[in-house]
Amino acid sequence: MLRFSQKAQGCGIALAMILAATGAQARERYVAPYIELTQVLDADLTNDDVLTYSQIAVGIDAGVSGRRSEAQISYRYERRIPWSDRAIDTDVHTGLARASVAVAPGFSLEGGAVATRTRADIRGAAPATLVGDVDNISQVYSLYAGPSLVTEAGPVQIAASAFGGYTKVEAPGATGVAPGQPRRDFFDDSTSVLAQASAGVAAGTVLPVGVTVSGAYDREEAGQLDQKFEGYFARGDVTLPISRTVALRAGAGYEKIEASQRDALLDAAGNPVVDGDGRFVTDRASPRRIAYNTDGLIYDAGVIWRPSPRFELQANAGYRYGGETYFGSLTWEMARNTGLQVVVYDGIETFGRQLRDGLRGLPTAFQGTANPFGQQFNGCVFGSNPGASGDGTGGCLNNVFQSIATATYRARGIDAVVSATQGRTSYGAGVGYANRRLNTPDLAPGTVALAVTDESYYAQLFWSRALSRASQVDANLFANYYDSGLLANGGVFNLGATGTYSRQFGRLGTIASLGLYTFDQDGFDSQWSAQALLGARYTF
Repeated sequence: MLRFSQKAQGCGIALAMILAATGAQARERYVAPYIELTQVLDADLTNDDVLTYSQIAVGIDAGVSGRRSEAQISYRYERRIPWSDRAIDTDVHTGLARASVAVAPGFSLEGGAVATRTRADIRGAAPATLVGDVDNISQVYSLYAGPSLVTEAGPVQIAASAFGGYTKVEAPGATGVAPGQPRRDFFDDSTSVLAQASAGVAAGTVLPVGVTVSGAYDREEAGQLDQKFEGYFARGDVTLPISRTVALRAGAGYEKIEASQRDALLDAAGNPVVDGDGRFVTDRASPRRIAYNTDGLIYDAGVIWRPSPRFELQANAGYRYGGETYFGSLTWEMARNTGLQVVVYDGIETFGRQLRDGLRGLPTAFQGTANPFGQQFNGCVFGSNPGASGDGTGGCLNNVFQSIATATYRARGIDAVVSATQGRTSYGAGVGYANRRLNTPDLAPGTVALAVTDESYYAQLFWSRALSRASQVDANLFANYYDSGLLANGGVFNLGATGTYSRQFGRLGTIASLGLYTFDQDGFDSQWSAQALLGARYTF
């Protein structure tokens, strides 16, 4: 079982890859460790209460960019010290790292890591700010790394990759769920491995059509209730160009997926036993129960439209997971420094695997969001090279972090991200919809079979303007809506906005921020709060 030094291992891997990249003909590089002292005021406007606390933080911003490598890390540790006995000291870890290093022609290493705080129970509170003692929040750590190979054997193009991942979630305290609601188990940790390979020939080289054969193996083991996921597929695809800009494609193959778990241990009254963190204790003597199983033929077909090297649209439909499936993508390099990316997805997921794959889709050069109130890296991440090929525009993790699910689920939805850099100004927007059909074993003793569909809608905007070489303003706006799909629970909505002004005086910098937030949970009064922050940072 892979072990995880929760606070530092992901950062250590990312820094190691950055150092490797530094030796791989890097053209640009920077390393900026810092220490920061801030004072925060959090005003509960609904209940007429004010919390004040001091904050000490240490962190590092580092990056490297070269012909054969690109990597970036932004990591921050905070110790929050309240001025009142009504709150407790809090440790917060926030960071994102992405790296891709070309070790040899056709062979590269890539990896990523994230540390953030996010909602635990989709039914519970939705605090739009993560300052103070807020309900329904868990600290999450996740990382992945592995090699990729792209080569040729005559006209045959060969690709292969293998990635290992690990995710750890700290149990939340109070969730803010109304009394009398059934208990949901809390995700603990998981390890995963994904291996993929393909071989193909382009249209017009050997045959009039392009032909590709591919396969993949995906496995995950999770700590909660000894959950296991295993899936693999093999398929063949053909592509037929019908004009200079349009091609048709079709594919078919075989797939098998199985997810299983054990029962929760029951006490004498028939209630599930929980440990000190509120997680179910696994009954090791129970049989392994099937939560999800599919086995059989898969097929799909679609169209590819590529009117220029900067624009590509793919739309596909077919049969998979026992029914219809639709998926596609749009990539548009609208200008040199402006990009748009849209993804429509459909797959069988678990929290750890979806977060691993979400990390893989984030850019290796990204915008550091100036939101000092804790709402970082749990939503959309915007690229600092928009308009560049690949993942330069950005991506969203909202579909993963709408809540932390322990079950296997079918995830369907759409994400759209646009970002731009124009002179001293950078801006971006991300919107999306996520739908999850949760799968649990039938009649599993002690647990609630949440064979329901939950969903969320989300939007995020950011704007940044460098006023001079030494000063900058940043603004963020976000909104989310969550629906658990349970009849006894209504929707949850939150909305927030922040504004930040920062100025540098050599190595010493100052920062001032204001925030306004609200969230509305069915059955409770709307909660409004305002925040103010003033601080100083010294960069070494």
